Amino acid sequence: MADQPDYDAFARPVATVEASSLRDQVSTIKQALIGSPVRKWLLWTSVGIVAVIIATSIGQVLLNRWNQPFYDALARRDMAAFLHQLLVFAAIAGGLLVLNIGQTWLNQMIRLKLREALTLDLIDQWTRPARAFRLANAGAIGVNPDQRMQQDAAHLSDLSTDLGVGLLQSFILLVSFVGVLWELSSGFVFHIGGTSLAIPGYMVWAAILYAGTASWLSWLVGRTLIRLNSDRYTWEAELRSSMVRVNENVDAIALYHGEADARRRLELDLGTVLGAMRRIYTAQINLSWVTDTYGWITVVAPILVASPVYFSGDISFGGLMMAVGAFNQVHSSLRWFINNIGSIADWRATLMRVADFRIALGETDVLHDTEKRIEFVENPGGSLTFERLQVASPEGCTRLADQHVEIRAGERVMITGDPGAGKTLFFRAIAGLWPWGRGQIGLPAGETLIFVPRVPYFPAGTLREILDHSTGPAPASDALISEVLAEVGLERLASSLDRSARWEHELGDDEQRSLAFARLALLQPKWVIIDEAMDAFDGPSLRRVLSMLEKRLPGAAILNIGRGQHNIRFFPRALTIMKDSAAPALKPARIRAGAIEPPPVVARRKK
Repeated sequence: MADQPDYDAFARPVATVEASSLRDQVSTIKQALIGSPVRKWLLWTSVGIVAVIIATSIGQVLLNRWNQPFYDALARRDMAAFLHQLLVFAAIAGGLLVLNIGQTWLNQMIRLKLREALTLDLIDQWTRPARAFRLANAGAIGVNPDQRMQQDAAHLSDLSTDLGVGLLQSFILLVSFVGVLWELSSGFVFHIGGTSLAIPGYMVWAAILYAGTASWLSWLVGRTLIRLNSDRYTWEAELRSSMVRVNENVDAIALYHGEADARRRLELDLGTVLGAMRRIYTAQINLSWVTDTYGWITVVAPILVASPVYFSGDISFGGLMMAVGAFNQVHSSLRWFINNIGSIADWRATLMRVADFRIALGETDVLHDTEKRIEFVENPGGSLTFERLQVASPEGCTRLADQHVEIRAGERVMITGDPGAGKTLFFRAIAGLWPWGRGQIGLPAGETLIFVPRVPYFPAGTLREILDHSTGPAPASDALISEVLAEVGLERLASSLDRSARWEHELGDDEQRSLAFARLALLQPKWVIIDEAMDAFDGPSLRRVLSMLEKRLPGAAILNIGRGQHNIRFFPRALTIMKDSAAPALKPARIRAGAIEPPPVVARRKK
């Protein structure tokens, strides 16, 4: 019977998470953009959209001034003036139309280039040597990095562009129309009883008070959306991750008849997502009570503010409509925050996820920076040595039974240990992926060590590209590739060298491992470190691989870390890995990446 699929196989957390500040998050995004190859394009596009927005604001001011002669012409029933003002309107509206289309195009280009800059930067940070591995082993902050780089970066680019352009446009319109509104209301005098009261620019103050009150109430009601959106994105990532795990284990699920368990887990994750969305919708409805109420009041608010002066006869009907238009422009600029409170909360949550992910990538380089690290040196004699080596982890400490070990060029060594002794951890320490511990590893000077993990990695591409590794010697001939494939039992693939495929899906587990050893033979290394990759071979497959290595790598030093059930003649020397209960375990580290830590698990409704 197949093993039951493991739906909760996350890395054990080895780091606790501290929330970064908004200043840290903005700073790290700024660093990403400054170092981007598209920064100049972004800069010039931003300059262009500022110019277009300024030109649009000038057009809006002209359109507002057009209100007075147009409505006065209507009030006088002056047909000639009316037709003339229609021509003026057509000219102004035509110019604004061209500017609006240009602004839309520039907005889309900024979105595109901003996403390119952010995503390329995150990919660059994530794919630096050993970073992705360390992040994946740093606990919850390393869960679902694909969503941070693909979905969250795209969403942040869209929101940042829309909110940034909208804020800039509102600010420029505010500056443009505050002067107009101030001038229009500078001569307004209120007559209360027998007293006259003049308030300079009173419509400006009325607009500021009106929009300020609405903004404060909107923030008071809508600020919870920041946390709720962050929680939703986290649970969405959990749901997608669960679906990916099910898809990757369909064979085992079918053999185990685990469809019901898989469906139950997916339903629970979906329920959590829907619960998060319900909380967001409730908060949005509460926010709508505020924003929609002010929206309806705004229909009559400017007329109510200006009506006392109009009814006193101090301004004409055209002047009233011009004042109303200017008030609406100022108020529209001031209520930008009200109109976008939901998007701002969404932007803040997305910024936390993207920026904190980038912060976490940088800080994995100093994970456990207070802990001792293994020292790496080069041996001029060309041997591999281990001096008092201890590899620390949260579960304890792993070491070789022998304190002083030297492996010379051409030796073949079997390194074994009990289950749970830390064989893979020892393999990662030699590769430099896990540097925490004590002692010294001496590497052969001038040599490149090739590491063979338990699960082989095949990049997307043709079979020839996979076998002809970029760090290897000159490309192998078709005849040589066919010979090596035949030696490991994969002769049927010799006719598929130039076919692109996802080979990890087309080949069985044994075939994938055999292909990895065929690639190793073509690479012709002098030092090979293997992590349990031979343990799963059946007898015939293992004999084929050992025979191929004997033939193709006769002078290579080969260290095989595994269970020790292999050919003693091929591996005449044996070493033992063991747990060191007396040595201290690795202490938890701290990383500033608050938004990446999943929120507390909520109680889920049982079916």
